[in-house]
Amino acid sequence: MTSGKTPAGSKSLLGYPSEKGLYDPRFEKDSCGVGFVAHVKGVASHQIMLDAYHINSQMDHRGGCGFEENTGDGAGILTGLPHSFFQAIAEQLSIALPEAGLYAVGNIFLPQDPKDRLFCKQAIEKIIAEEQQSFLGWRQVPINTQGADIGPAAIDAMPIIEQLFIGSSTSNSEEFERHLYVIRKLFTRKLRQ
Repeated sequence: MTSGKTPAGSKSLLGYPSEKGLYDPRFEKDSCGVGFVAHVKGVASHQIMLDAYHINSQMDHRGGCGFEENTGDGAGILTGLPHSFFQAIAEQLSIALPEAGLYAVGNIFLPQDPKDRLFCKQAIEKIIAEEQQSFLGWRQVPINTQGADIGPAAIDAMPIIEQLFIGSSTSNSEEFERHLYVIRKLFTRKLRQ
């Protein structure tokens, strides 16, 4: 048995470069369609989002292909919580948003049927209350499909996307994260039934 390490300067058996500095071929994984954009000094900006959108839109294959050329498996961009953006949104919706770190925003995919959607939202709000966190409100995410090259199968299956605002009952961020995890697990299990 070997340790998986290759001597500096030699070629890895798997075809990867040999271990050097912080690079170690043991940590190579096959990832289809992954990009990363950041500011070297950690400065948040809208330009990072524009760059991430550009990278995302250039990927032809992201792990799954549909039967329609313009229907894929979906893709997204993971970001930090843009507090100033959500402050402005919350003000428009008359939601009293706590300071940064004391609330969470979740993107929730809801059924197209209005009755089913209402049932889901009420169930989620009840679970938030049972976990002693504060339900702050819902925001329907603006979607623009006009002029977009989106396949009919994707349009037919597209859920209603709303954002859920939850306020923390604690100033301890780890404890709040645990509550959010439990809330998500509980409503996911309940709504799958």
